[in-house]
Amino acid sequence: MNRKITLFALIALSAVFLFSFNNSSPTNAYTLTYYRYVNALTAGEEALQELIRHSDLDKEADVRQIGAAIQLCRSRMKAADFWLRYLEPISYKKINGPLPVEWETEVFEKFEKPYKRDGAGLTLAAQYLEETDKNKDILARLVAEAIAIMPVYGADSITRNLRDHHHFFLCNRLFLLNLAALYTTGFECPDTAAIIPELGTMLEATDSIYLAFNESYPATPLTDEYLRLYRDLKAFVHRQPRSYSVFDHFTFIRDYVNPLYRLSQQMILRYRVASRSMVDYSLNKAAASIFDKAVYNGSNAKGLFLRVKDTAVLNEIDRVGKLLFYDPILSGNNLRSCASCHKPTEYFADGQGQANLQFNRKELLPRNTPSLINAPFNHLLMLDGSHITLQNQTLAVMTNPLEMGSDEQKILEKVLSCADYKKAFTRLLAYTPQEPEITLEHISSAITMYYSKFSRYYAPFDEAMDGGKALPADAIAGFNLFMSKAQCATCHFVPQFNGVKPPFVSSEFEVLGVPADTAYRQLSPDPGRYKVNPAKETLNAFRTGSIRNATHTAPYMHNGIFRTMKEVVDFYDAGGGAGKGLQVGNQTLSSDQLHLSPQEKENLIAFIKSLDEQVVFEAPPAKLPRSRNPALNRRKVGGEY
Repeated sequence: MNRKITLFALIALSAVFLFSFNNSSPTNAYTLTYYRYVNALTAGEEALQELIRHSDLDKEADVRQIGAAIQLCRSRMKAADFWLRYLEPISYKKINGPLPVEWETEVFEKFEKPYKRDGAGLTLAAQYLEETDKNKDILARLVAEAIAIMPVYGADSITRNLRDHHHFFLCNRLFLLNLAALYTTGFECPDTAAIIPELGTMLEATDSIYLAFNESYPATPLTDEYLRLYRDLKAFVHRQPRSYSVFDHFTFIRDYVNPLYRLSQQMILRYRVASRSMVDYSLNKAAASIFDKAVYNGSNAKGLFLRVKDTAVLNEIDRVGKLLFYDPILSGNNLRSCASCHKPTEYFADGQGQANLQFNRKELLPRNTPSLINAPFNHLLMLDGSHITLQNQTLAVMTNPLEMGSDEQKILEKVLSCADYKKAFTRLLAYTPQEPEITLEHISSAITMYYSKFSRYYAPFDEAMDGGKALPADAIAGFNLFMSKAQCATCHFVPQFNGVKPPFVSSEFEVLGVPADTAYRQLSPDPGRYKVNPAKETLNAFRTGSIRNATHTAPYMHNGIFRTMKEVVDFYDAGGGAGKGLQVGNQTLSSDQLHLSPQEKENLIAFIKSLDEQVVFEAPPAKLPRSRNPALNRRKVGGEY
């Protein structure tokens, strides 16, 4: 280095008490622990910034020293992560943003347009340090933005949460969810060798947070049973190899994280924990397992009938919804139904070639038909996220000239020309005071309520995670690969294995470089998310779908280009489109090869098969309601194409 400043001298700055906190804040053991951890991170960032300022990035020794300082800051960040991520998730992206630019796609997009968010912080700094041509100012800026955001965590609007127990159990719930979904996968850790060591650091720090909380809030403590199991979890991690690729993710979640979640949920109910944060928008207090299908709420499947509780009424809505799902009366030519493309026998996907026929029965639709099973576990619908409710998505299909080719007025007239439908919806008006007349919303709500019930089933993997069923060794090995070397879990998150990660308020959109043909002559021309939100980062981006039931829902990808699961695994193993030689400048999937062995690929597919849900399907209706228009009574159950 050019100046006599060492890393160890700079670390000494961490003794400085950086924030001037509100004097009215209680100074019990718990709040002091918070201040200590947050200040230690801030001091480490300040030291890192100073080190960068006095370094020469052309010198390997200086680069190594900066890398060590970044890792020290990451350890301090992990110690405080329990609070940072929950109390101010937007600011957290400046401390440890995983991407240089993100377009916000949270559930709140239902109420406001997506907006650009620039990332900064330690992950991006570590990644930038690996670049060939490094600019010190750029590196310093990434750290400076992290430093600039830290005072937020000293603001009264944040620290006042520390004055009672409520926030603690909500922070802890998110911490447990992330233990299952993020912390062991490398989602926010650029150095895979550091993933398990960072996990150990976090677990030790959280243990001290637990002790301080119980001392400070004895009326609402973590139970002895919880603390004993948490210590067992720490011991388990301590016994594990330090490499995430051989870490036993399966046992970690099944035997420790998920049981801890159950105990945590019990305490949230017992202590009447209340949330002040929109972070908790989707989470369900009553779900006792991470793998309970009710652990979070995605889209409202009931639509207008959300508040209906009466079983007889719900059964009637289901009956009508089923009839409508199979009824081509919804299409412009009375020949195509929802079931034409979403075939129940194919797990409500198409199971055909790359795509179904368009309404004109000539060209193919531009996209493959995805399964409707587990669709309600998304906040944004369609592969490009173009719809914010299941009901709007259903109506859009009915009125799309390429799909069902009808229009709103004709749909309503034709449906109400059937006495059965009109009588049923007239009775149901009593349960929808917000809509005193029969509307298309009633029709679409009945349809979404019908097909969404098939999302309530579980897979062998879920049963294994809840301790009720053994899983074959190859599936367990495949899950451990999925969470580590194969890098699947950095996009397909536990428990739905879709793009919705804890706290389950956001959908991930990824650019994979999907080809237009299996010879990889060109990129698929479908712009994807770009059609909804034009930006260079969103071009060719698609919402990450669930891999549940994947072995039943071929063909794969938005254009149905791959026919087998092996082809899909090979595509990812090769590094996506860019790895196969296509020019994909904004690909979010790493273009590096994974180097999976043939056996590892087989194990990965065995795990994916373990996510096939044991869905109980129903026979189609025997007949459709008759219309007063004789021409409509020639329509067939399920349509003709």
